[in-house]
Amino acid sequence: MLIIKIIWWFSVFIIFEAMIGYPLSLIALDKIIKRKNKKDYLYEPTVSVMVAAHNEEKVIEKKLNNLLELDYPHEKLDFLIASDFSTDGTNEIVEQFIKSHPERKIQIHKSKSHLGKTNAQDETQELCDSEILVMTDANAMMEKESVRELVASFSSDDIAYVTGQLKYINSTSNVTAGSEGFYWKLDLMCRNIESNIQTITAGNGSIYAVRNSEYIKIEPIKSHDLFFPHIYALKKKRAIYNPEAVAYEKAGETVGDEFKRKVRMSRGVLSSILPSLEILNIFRYRWYSYFYFGHRSCRYLLWLSHCLLLISNAFLLGGGWFWRLAFAVQLLFYCIAIIGWTSKSKNRVFRMAAYYCMTIIAQWYGVYNILTGRAKPVWEKAETTR
Repeated sequence: MLIIKIIWWFSVFIIFEAMIGYPLSLIALDKIIKRKNKKDYLYEPTVSVMVAAHNEEKVIEKKLNNLLELDYPHEKLDFLIASDFSTDGTNEIVEQFIKSHPERKIQIHKSKSHLGKTNAQDETQELCDSEILVMTDANAMMEKESVRELVASFSSDDIAYVTGQLKYINSTSNVTAGSEGFYWKLDLMCRNIESNIQTITAGNGSIYAVRNSEYIKIEPIKSHDLFFPHIYALKKKRAIYNPEAVAYEKAGETVGDEFKRKVRMSRGVLSSILPSLEILNIFRYRWYSYFYFGHRSCRYLLWLSHCLLLISNAFLLGGGWFWRLAFAVQLLFYCIAIIGWTSKSKNRVFRMAAYYCMTIIAQWYGVYNILTGRAKPVWEKAETTR
């Protein structure tokens, strides 16, 4: 029974650390360390903005017009469209747009195979000869000052990567869109403090920038926004967050669309729990070791922790009132989640519980896909995010 109790307490610790303990510890650290990142608005290097797109005919023209509105010297700015084997009208729309705007530097690279966003970006990066490479998605609309903000954050040579802030905008309020906003704000708070103290553990694929000289090609199934900050941390470089560099995107407005997105995000969940043991060397990587454990390792273990918590608790039911109460609390939580999922209740507690459990189930799907060889670098986009 001792081993079962250890499993139970370990599961409690992982869940608590991921959702409560880690954010609270960062708030405390922020008050103690009180460090802020500097910006250099006089720094104006050459910049390439790359847009990743696969069958984005619904939004690509809007995105291209959005790019032309960016406030940055035209002679230092060019645009690259990384078309991941688009088979709709995306390529034709881009090519026509290029002809209609000969005064702007716009290129399109068409991948010959559908191998995913990362592969398309890696191929298109070979066309880039700018100092800074800004990455964005076709459905993410960037604020006018976003590129200038990203560039200004490269205020020292040790900064290799800067991510901006993605804001979710939705015309409807539902269990996915509303709850995504809450969890996203919590994640951004943690990211901001990590950035000020040392380095972030992950960026955002909708808006980020990297020094072109520091660009690294990775496996197509991996994503830059997760692995670039990690790679740079191991190289003693910094990846930081600038909340003033803003892009807007719609969250999934249906449970199905948001669930698909979460499953896609979980396709690397196993390899991301602990990419390498050296991360734990706090003497070498300092705060990053703790940041990764609290923000990534614990979060990527939630799928397993909740399962172990429930199963171990079932074996401990005969051990007294505490274990029976703990089991009842778990069952109550899952009942609340089911009600939130199946009903149209606007109660915040029901909706948050439903969204949280959807995320856990998506992690399980991600693990299943990995173990069965079904995890792919490509995915079907959520139409309600367009």
